[in-house]
Amino acid sequence: MFDPNFIRNIAIIAHIDHGKTTLMDRILELTHSIDERNMREQYLDSMDLEREKGITIKSHPVKVFYTGKDGNEYELNILDTPGHIDFTYEVSRSLAACEGAILLVDATQGVQAQTVTNTYLALENNLEIIGAVNKIDLPTANIDETMLEINDLVGIEADSIIPISAKTGEGVKDLLELIIQKVPSPLSKGNTSDKLKGLIFDAKYDKYKGIIVYCRIFGGKVKKGDKIKLMASDGTYEVTEVGIFHPEMIETEDLSAGEIGYIVAGIKDIEQARVGDTITDALNPIEKPLPGYKEVKPMVYAGLYPGLPEYYEELRKALEKLKLNDASLLFTPESSPAMGYGFRVGFLGLLHMEVVKERLQREFELAVILTVPSVIYKAKLRNGEEIEITNPSEFPDEDLIEKVYEPFSKLDIITPPDYMGDLINLAQVEKRGNFSHVSNAGKNRVVLHFEIPLADLIFDFFDKMKAISKGYASMDYEITGYKESNLVKLEILINREKVDALSYVVHESQSYTLARKLVDKLKDLIPRHQFEIPIQAYCKGKIIARSTIKALRKDVLQKCYGGDVTRKMKLLEKQKEGKKRMREIGKVNIPQEAFLALLKVNEDEE
Repeated sequence: MFDPNFIRNIAIIAHIDHGKTTLMDRILELTHSIDERNMREQYLDSMDLEREKGITIKSHPVKVFYTGKDGNEYELNILDTPGHIDFTYEVSRSLAACEGAILLVDATQGVQAQTVTNTYLALENNLEIIGAVNKIDLPTANIDETMLEINDLVGIEADSIIPISAKTGEGVKDLLELIIQKVPSPLSKGNTSDKLKGLIFDAKYDKYKGIIVYCRIFGGKVKKGDKIKLMASDGTYEVTEVGIFHPEMIETEDLSAGEIGYIVAGIKDIEQARVGDTITDALNPIEKPLPGYKEVKPMVYAGLYPGLPEYYEELRKALEKLKLNDASLLFTPESSPAMGYGFRVGFLGLLHMEVVKERLQREFELAVILTVPSVIYKAKLRNGEEIEITNPSEFPDEDLIEKVYEPFSKLDIITPPDYMGDLINLAQVEKRGNFSHVSNAGKNRVVLHFEIPLADLIFDFFDKMKAISKGYASMDYEITGYKESNLVKLEILINREKVDALSYVVHESQSYTLARKLVDKLKDLIPRHQFEIPIQAYCKGKIIARSTIKALRKDVLQKCYGGDVTRKMKLLEKQKEGKKRMREIGKVNIPQEAFLALLKVNEDEE
């Protein structure tokens, strides 16, 4: 058992691409936690997807042992957290398991939007914040200005902020020393209980061991052979293995108060191991569970269907296993006449949606089809009933609706002043946002404040903002509530049949423009068939746009070299009748790209 006085639990928080995972590489090297021959860049980004995109998707716990200048050996439990806005829930769960946080800021970029959000999360959890300015080795680094920005944000004095280079390792040892001095030990929060008390902050499924829970022990200790109880699900299990992350999973004799590790207890039912649940001793339980986590609310919903209907059950099992590893994922079964049986899945944003789809394809080898994403709308019906609309196909008929409400969000954009005009134009003119005010964010940077509909924000706003600002602008948003809006349902008819998976809820002022773009896009994406295919956009009781995919035509007159013209006319009439019958009974094959067309309708614009 390690003395809790020499344990430090800390998370690394920062904006995306400010060097969190690279800093972890240097810490692992400095503490000799990995053999040199096994070391690779971005060591903790274990998923192929993380390495390809260059971002952290999952929080990664690591235990390292470091001998300080005072001669004592310290156990440091460090959690490397994601920086993208879609994975804020990952960050909040990690912070609940710690006593301190390293606030890492890129010296070339300064404090950015997600830095501010993650800092507030750390302050809400009453964590000791250690300031660090990264990338000081770059010629464009503005160290003094960045230190002043951190001082403005958190109130840390500039001489207490450590300048480091996660790439070269400069300053990393000083950072570890500061962690030892300033971050309180687990005992500081009064964790002296003899009874076992642990918080599940993550979990994963292993086909040999069952469910492995990642936990922070707040009191008592747990070892192999102990009987544990999960308080929310009221299940009792016998512990078969406990261990630490060093950085791979290594079995140990026990886990005691203040430590972070994993527990294997033969848990087979995915519903039993909930993130945020409290672990206690089955024979000597605690009276009250730990607070757990705030329930996460998805921002974007989309339909998810198996590539082939017979793989529905495999998709359900895969989603359950993925939910274990990603607590922010929500799904419910649904069916569609066009797509068959599938699921309505709630995501935190479009990147989260893309990551889930990729993980299903790579980790579970499932081909899936995603429908058009949509936010949650609310409608008040004429009979007084209020309903939530998570799927555009659920949007009621025009004559049943009294009012429709859509979610709005508070948007903050941090940008150099040069790009202010174009960004205000993007938010106000293109995205129906309302400009609130502008505030100063330090030298040569301003914060633009908007109120903007969530539906217009989640699709291509981030990409357009980055393009306009040449990558310098960053954004953060939070949902403020619902407002009445003039929304209509746009439906797509292919070969005169409604395809509910291509339905869309849109503001009336944008309906024709979107309908026109969409039918033209679908015309290019759907392959030609033996019969003519009309693609129509239907809104408010009428067709507002149409494109036609011409039929593949066989030359039936090829064999006629002469003779009476009536012979040719008979053949053409026969072909015409065949095409007409084919159009009535023929089935149109719609490729997956067509279902994502709504996301791409603006990509060809200048």
